[in-house]
Amino acid sequence: MNKEVERKRGPHRRMWGEVTGVEEERVDEILELIWTLREKGVSDLDQLLETTPDAEANYILRLMIKDGLFQVDGNRMVLKERGEEKAREIIRRHRLTERLLSEIFEMSEEEVEEEACKLEHILSPGVTESVCTFLGHPPTCIHGKPIPRGECCTKFKKEMKPLVIPLEELGLGEEGRIVFITPKSHQRLDRLSTLGIVPGSVIRIHQKNPSHVLQIGETFLALDKDIVKDIYVKKV
Repeated sequence: MNKEVERKRGPHRRMWGEVTGVEEERVDEILELIWTLREKGVSDLDQLLETTPDAEANYILRLMIKDGLFQVDGNRMVLKERGEEKAREIIRRHRLTERLLSEIFEMSEEEVEEEACKLEHILSPGVTESVCTFLGHPPTCIHGKPIPRGECCTKFKKEMKPLVIPLEELGLGEEGRIVFITPKSHQRLDRLSTLGIVPGSVIRIHQKNPSHVLQIGETFLALDKDIVKDIYVKKV
């Protein structure tokens, strides 16, 4: 049996549906792979089979088709409603966990990936929503890939005080460490980078009107509001 598959299963195995011998985690992994391949513009079944480490993927895929999770049109994979929702939640849990472990626990990228692969299978919906709210509803994972929105993002519920907030919510004189930036273009991101506005930088608010005056180290910068709203920070 493939060692990578065995490593991800762990000691507690949940069985999928009524099928004996197939762990739910293995189905999750294949759904996650279908989603990530689709993000790259790949929907080819043969490509999935070449990419997955699960030696029994062909067998599991047939069972997933029978269970109504996805269908194959020619050689093109198409997630059905149940499969789409299940894959979406797996991706959401994984990418939120990446943010949590990286930004809060400051774990290495290798450790983050290993632990996120475990936690994506066990986080409850309630815990997932709490993590998202705690992090300030981040739009992307640590690799810049989109995090699917949840109910908490849509309704902007804040049962917990978010740890990560928009820069514009900092008060005058307050400092924040930049966690992520969501610019509308690569050109804007490049411009911000040349100014020293990058994740990890500590920024202080000196003025908000008519424009934002910010301090990074010994440098003072004036930025328009539409740029500032793309910057998210953690108070320091």
